[in-house]
Amino acid sequence: FLVAITFAANNKSEDAKWNGEINVNKLSSYLALSASQSEEVKQICDYFSEQMRRASHSRKNHDALLHNAVYGNLKLMKGTLTPEQYTKYLQVINVTLRNRDIEVK
Repeated sequence: FLVAITFAANNKSEDAKWNGEINVNKLSSYLALSASQSEEVKQICDYFSEQMRRASHSRKNHDALLHNAVYGNLKLMKGTLTPEQYTKYLQVINVTLRNRDIEVK
């Protein structure tokens, strides 16, 4: 079950920076994660936040780093979540990136 996400590629804001952490407790509650899923999702979110910070502070490889961070996160989450949870997660990550004016090519 593959759900495609399309992020706008043009109109990238150069000021967009990833400066926030993911609230794993709220995400766990929203997705109704099991205890083992919660721990794995926490590790994935920590890694994702670090990768997003690197991408947001890079001028040279910004687009490639951003793409790798987002799609790497989605791959890890897909392996951890049920199809229903993953669908809900896709909605959350899409809205989060849009709200932060972060666009992925």
